This record gives sequence, C-alpha cells and structure tokens, in this order.
Amino acid sequence: MTIRFLSATALAGAIALSSLFVAPSQAATPKDLLIVAQAIDDIVSLDPAEGFELTSVQSFNSLYQRLVQSNQTEPTKLDPVLAESWVVAPEGNAITFKIREGATFSSGNPVRADDVIYSLSRAVKLGKSPVFILNELGWSADNVDTFLTKVDDNHVKVSWPAKVGPSFALSILSAPVASIVDQKEVEAHAKDGDFGNAWLHTASAGSGPFKIRAYQPHEALVLDANATSPTGAPKLKGIIFKNVADPSARRLLIEQGDADIARDIGADQIAALTGKPGINVLSAPSAEVDFLGFNAASKTNPDTKNPALWEAARWLVDYEGIAKNLLKGQSNVHQAFIPKGFAGSLDDTPFKLDVEKAKGILKAGGLDKGVTVKLSVINQPPYTDIAQALQATFAQAGIKLEIEPAVASQFYSTLRSQGHEAALAFWIPDYFDPHSNASAFALNRDDGTKTVAWRYGWSIPELSEKTQAAVEEQDAEKRAADYKAIQLEVQQKSPFVILLQPNNQIVLRDNVKGFVQGLNADQVYFAGVEK
Repeated sequence: MTIRFLSATALAGAIALSSLFVAPSQAATPKDLLIVAQAIDDIVSLDPAEGFELTSVQSFNSLYQRLVQSNQTEPTKLDPVLAESWVVAPEGNAITFKIREGATFSSGNPVRADDVIYSLSRAVKLGKSPVFILNELGWSADNVDTFLTKVDDNHVKVSWPAKVGPSFALSILSAPVASIVDQKEVEAHAKDGDFGNAWLHTASAGSGPFKIRAYQPHEALVLDANATSPTGAPKLKGIIFKNVADPSARRLLIEQGDADIARDIGADQIAALTGKPGINVLSAPSAEVDFLGFNAASKTNPDTKNPALWEAARWLVDYEGIAKNLLKGQSNVHQAFIPKGFAGSLDDTPFKLDVEKAKGILKAGGLDKGVTVKLSVINQPPYTDIAQALQATFAQAGIKLEIEPAVASQFYSTLRSQGHEAALAFWIPDYFDPHSNASAFALNRDDGTKTVAWRYGWSIPELSEKTQAAVEEQDAEKRAADYKAIQLEVQQKSPFVILLQPNNQIVLRDNVKGFVQGLNADQVYFAGVEK
C-alpha cells in the first residue's frame, strides 16, 4: 500500500478509506506508519510555550527536546538531552550547560546557546498558561533576560533569583514549557511581535524525533520522522493521530486493525478487549489526579462559595464504588493532590460516602433547602461516567448537579476564564517534584499567575506562603513533611475534592513494539516504536 502525504484531512481520509477494503483479520495500516485513534479536540496550541492540554503535552516529547529530561524508566532521574553536561555554580543559584555537540533542529539549523536563551525568555514573555512553571524560578517578563547568559556558542548560563536549589531548577527545566525551539525558524514566522506563536499553533520547530507535517483541528495531526534528531532517528516514517470522538468507534478501529493504538477507551470496553486475539492492553501507573472543584469566584452561583458545600461534598462521593465497580480498577482512590509515588505524597483516605453526615453539614451551613450546581465535564470517558455517579449520590443530600459536557478545548476555555460553577477535572504534574502539584492547588499569589487555585477562585495568602516556604526548604525530609501538612489543609478546607489516581490503559495491536508510556502525561515515547 502506498500512502502519499497530502493534507492531514486527505491523509486521514485515505487511511480510513483503505480500511474498507481490508478484511478485519488483516492489519490495514502501513508497516512504517503508526495510526493512533484518540480524541484530539482538546488541542488549543502545539506551541510548547502555550500548549497545556493532554494531547498537546503528549506530543511534545515527539516534537521537542529540553536541556534535561526525565529518564523513561526512572522518571525522578534526569538525563542530559540537548545539554551534554552541566556545572552548578558554588552559590547554588546558577547552572552552566554545555550544548550537545552537533545537535540540530529538524530544519537543519544547529542548536545554539542563543536558541536556549531565546526559548526560555520567549516562554516567559509570552505568558501563556504553563508560564507559572518557569515563574517558580523567580523569572518574569521584566527580569528573565538578566538571568540567561551566553558564555559562547556551545555554553549557556542559566541563573535564577528564587530561593530554590539547583535540583529543583533542573526539574523545572525538564518541563515541556522549557522545550528548546529553533529561534531562526520561529522568528521567520513571527508576526506583530508574537514570537511565532500563531505559526506554532499548527507547526513545529524542534529537535525531537518527529516534526509536524500537517494539523487539521478536530480531524488529524500528522507527524513525519526527523532523521536528524540529536538522540537518533525514529524507527517509523510517520504517525497519524486521528480524532475519533466516540470511544466505541475507537474500540472498533483497534479491534479491526484499522488503528495501531487506541487511547481513552472506557472500562467496559477495555474489559471486552482484554484477551482478544491481536490485542494487547497496556496498563501503566499514572501521576494524574482526578478531582471535583467548586468555583469560589463564581458570578452565577453564590452557593459554590460556601465552605459547607465543599465539606459536604467530601462525604457524597462513593469513592470505592467508582474505583472498583464503575471504573473496574482503572483508577485507585486517592484523596490528596500529590500523587502516590512522589515525595511528600499523602496516601490517607479519610473520606467515604456518608449521606447523613453530609446532610448535617449542609444544614449547619444554611444549604438544607436544596442546592443546584452546574458541573462542567469533558465529554469523554471516564469523566462523564464519574459525573453521573456523583450526580446520583449528591442528589441523596438534596444537591442537584446539572452536568454540562463539553469538548475538551471548550472545557479548558471555561475553566481558564473562571466561567464554571463546578468542574470535574484532572491534573498531571509538569515535572517530577511535589511542588509541581503544590504550586497548582495550594498557591495563589493573586499576581496574574493562573494556578488551579486561581481558576477556582480560592484566596489563600497564608497557605501560599507555606507552599512557597516548602519549595525553598533544602532539607528533603522537612520538605516532604511540609507538603504533607499542606495537603492536609487542602484536604479538609479547600473547594477541591480529590477523588482518584488513575492508571494509563492503552490498547495496542500486538504487532506494535517499543511504545513507552511513562508515569507523566508528557512521557509518551514513539521513537522506538516499530511494527
């Protein structure tokens, strides 16, 4: 079979058409091309300085590289990637990196110290959703350039004013927002001082094992191999991420051999596929935490600002029933914001379904006459299923949850504008340090940094100070204890009800070898895949 690379739409259509003429027992996909069926309508931007949605983050390891990145099998260990080596300053507030010799971008341009400086400065000055990660180093649009110094073409000094150590700084620099972009290529496409942001919504300028051939929103993302990637050429010639909105359609495609990998398939369908000839189900631990959050800054519903609603909600979730019966082991009960497996994780689960207790809390808080709350949710499993389970148990205490499902991009837009009353959402660490989640849930400086706490309108000046002190703590044991204390406070008093820690369950055809799904969302590796 010969597939000609045209537009994303044409290519995805060609693959879909070809499957009509192939018997279900015969794989329909070309040997050197991987077809991935998943919902990709959450993509807002494919610019690593802006993209913060699940599909975008999952793509960044394929398209871009950082100075250092988490090891595939030991994620708390950082490997040199575009940095060949580094030296920490005696004061502990700066690192000088040596750029990997001979490293080039997919354009053929060499990776230079200038590109590192441009990329980090660009991300801070753009100020998009993930910028708060780099802000943890004390960088701002006004000062970042003073902390990035070119030593020579192959060496760059990165320093920071925040009172954090070099190990934390390295963790920050391993996050996708710290990806190194090709300055010459990006600036060639810049318009009106946007640092090439509009162009990078649908294009790439990185050094990863793949590069964007075409992207058609809500249809397909098509990647070509980048044979000159500094860490080696991938084994595939290309990948097509087909937007398949319906989970049952994704199941059918993988079952018939018309897709090589399928993501985001519901628990019942995973169970039905397990053990089928030609199918492998990969179950990998995930650092994701799923939570219910009430918007304390809601302009439409004053009840969501009432701490009595937050407290009662903790006792209106059938945690075990959702994890074991509804999700069939796809998730484990977890009630704190740092995922199990991270330093400082709080693994106690003090809450359970207790409707009478919740009723008493609502009555004491003046909410016993009935409450109606609009619940925003992504229209994909398992979130719609969990939302319906919450709707049933909340109703027993007189709380009516009006479920408002939306495509992921619309859902994120609503949250980022604080336009929701309540939301069933998830959070995944941006780097392997407990502060990644602590800075999201327990930090709101009210300085324009749009953390999760900010999105849900939770004003916490004292807790923010504790969270900042924790990241500055140099003693590892004391720091872990500080994060546990912060989690206890969030667990008891916040508008967040932490529910679950899922597993990644991905369905593959059995001829697909070398795919790696790590603990974190960005740890998706296609470079070693072959069929």
